[in-house]
Amino acid sequence: MRVIDLSHRIVFPHWRWKPERIVTSSHEDGELFTSSRLHMPLHGFTHVDAPSHFLPGAETIADLPLERWAGEAAVVDLTHRGADQAITAADLDARGRHVRAGDIVLLRTEWDRVADIGTREFWTRAPFTTREAAEWLADRDVKAVGYDYPPDPSLRMNPEHPGTIARKHHVTHDVFFPRGIAVVEYLANLGDIGRERTLFLALPLKVDGGDGSPVRAVALEI
Repeated sequence: MRVIDLSHRIVFPHWRWKPERIVTSSHEDGELFTSSRLHMPLHGFTHVDAPSHFLPGAETIADLPLERWAGEAAVVDLTHRGADQAITAADLDARGRHVRAGDIVLLRTEWDRVADIGTREFWTRAPFTTREAAEWLADRDVKAVGYDYPPDPSLRMNPEHPGTIARKHHVTHDVFFPRGIAVVEYLANLGDIGRERTLFLALPLKVDGGDGSPVRAVALEI
């Protein structure tokens, strides 16, 4: 079995998410254990969103079945789309014919290899998903969609404060969450998957009341 790491490294510092690793005891100070705690958003780096992130009163991360984050995945090659280019329903028609109902769909642009996730350009110059493309996926009854680029136009408009942008610009959230389709954001290394179809896992922490969670996403080639 080949295990392919699809997760970004959590790095310190990061201009957008501002994570901190705080050492609470260390060998250097004569302590028996080195221990630390992590302070960061539930929506930082490679992560999944719970429906409650976008829909008031909806399910939180601990309420969701693990099956939502695991299963057969279709990798859709969209590397013909680059900076400032829209991903359209026509792109998916041409390149996503292997997508099946119940799939986790991984949209591969390899944007993570063009722009560093630690730069503002990663958000403001990335490819983006059109509403028609999101509807294309929803109409095929997929169970989850993952991206290696910022999925919504809202992040191009104001990456520091996307919550100030109108709901209609949060395209994937607006289309997918009401239909029960899960979201996996900021994947990496999708180009390392050597097949159109693979097994995929992105298991969240069981955070009580959580609106999202960091994950270690992997593809499994058996």
